[in-house]
Amino acid sequence: MTLPPFHLAFPIADIEETRAFFVELLGAKVGRESDRWIDFDFFGHQISAHVALEELSDAQRNPVDGHQVPVRHFGVILPWEEWHALAARLKAAEVTFLIEPYIRFAGQPGEQATLFISDPSGNGLEFKSFRDPSRVFATT
Repeated sequence: MTLPPFHLAFPIADIEETRAFFVELLGAKVGRESDRWIDFDFFGHQISAHVALEELSDAQRNPVDGHQVPVRHFGVILPWEEWHALAARLKAAEVTFLIEPYIRFAGQPGEQATLFISDPSGNGLEFKSFRDPSRVFATT
């Protein structure tokens, strides 16, 4: 099944810091841009970072599987090996994790590898993976 690309817009403080984070650390490609926003090809999806200082705030957190997950976050579900390669790359780059890489809901229908980081503006990003991609929406 081929999914259409998703679009997401989010607030940032600084375009150049955001460009460096998404391009150099995460491997995104730059699309269109202006002095107030920049688009990225983020794993095949279009995300738009807009300078909007008044929109930035510390994200509230909710408990999920024993961790405090930022309520406002976005990310992608990666193939199993790609997720592990990204986790290793982020560790090697000494990125500060909001939630260190681990297996969430171990032994349950929604078992997944997950990790959380934040961009330079404090936006939460989650990267996750399912050993069996057909289990993404599994409840039993």
